[in-house]
Amino acid sequence: MTRNRMLRGVLPALTLLLPMALPTGAWAASDAATPAIADLATAEVAQRTVPREYRLDGVVEAVNRATVSAQTQGQVKEILYDVDDFVKKGDVIVRLRDNEHRARVAQATAELKSAKAQSVRAKDEYTRIEDLFKKKSASAAERDNAEAELASAQARLEAAQAALDQAQEQLGYTVIRAPYSGIVIERQVELGEIASPGQPVMTGVSLDELRVAVDVPQSVIPAVRELGEVKVYLPHGGSDATVVQPARITVFPFADLGSNTFRVRLDLPEGVPGLFPGMFVKTGFITGKKDELTVPKSAVVYRSEVTGVYVVDTDGVVRMRQIRVGRNLGDELVVLSGLTEGETVALDPIAAGVALKAQAHARAVALFGGGHDG
Repeated sequence: MTRNRMLRGVLPALTLLLPMALPTGAWAASDAATPAIADLATAEVAQRTVPREYRLDGVVEAVNRATVSAQTQGQVKEILYDVDDFVKKGDVIVRLRDNEHRARVAQATAELKSAKAQSVRAKDEYTRIEDLFKKKSASAAERDNAEAELASAQARLEAAQAALDQAQEQLGYTVIRAPYSGIVIERQVELGEIASPGQPVMTGVSLDELRVAVDVPQSVIPAVRELGEVKVYLPHGGSDATVVQPARITVFPFADLGSNTFRVRLDLPEGVPGLFPGMFVKTGFITGKKDELTVPKSAVVYRSEVTGVYVVDTDGVVRMRQIRVGRNLGDELVVLSGLTEGETVALDPIAAGVALKAQAHARAVALFGGGHDG
């Protein structure tokens, strides 16, 4: 077997073994010929002051939860929504039979017309008597009677108008509408039954205004009251989560006697997607700040059960190093072990892996030389 054939056989194995077998000085001698290192984007591992969080589970609640009741009596004629249906604000949810109410409106309308006619006649009569009184052709008593009749006619007109308004309002009550947009969670009436004033018809919750209720241990409450910083983590699938800042934090002024926890209510901004009453969410209460060692998230590579980074030392040598990471800080991860402050890591693990293989291959060639077949 020739020398070059032997070299081709051992180079792949040496590519993997040389990073552990060769001394740093030997690596540095061959790295000058590896241009890939100069193109690597790197970042320095540094300390960062990060908030300390105390995480707890919270339950999403609806701010607006109401039971719509009937405001007039009538037979249930139509039910347009049922449990679990989404209803928009102002939509008709139930109709009551309105024949009797329409008849009352028609009667009140007729009485109003009669009252208007009587009012016009009383006004004309008063005008006539007033003219005669000025000409001394009518007595003061006749003028007073005409004035009283006009006032009475005007009062009857106002009463008829009020009766019509009331009848029309009662007619409007036969159409029951949703007070806000939300989900129907309970229906209390059946088709054909008689609904009475005050009888519950449907119960619903609004999805526009939500809040999170959390039971917080007594030891954490002083920090919550002092700092007033809370994060709500909204999961939307996978391992990522959206962080929302509550619009308002309310700490109940008493503790539960059994658990010695305080109820804290976190009002969420309007329009938060993907949340429904009854869901569990993670909350993070800020209790202080501390210095943590951090590394850019893009520099971390995951291989099976191994988490690591590509470290670039002062001689330009790339090494793969296993680390243990902690909390997610957005674009950075907290490093629990495996790195020290001031070390440099590659931001592109794929390019760093290619550079690592190129370095190992160049060192293998430098070690065995480039002889010819003999």
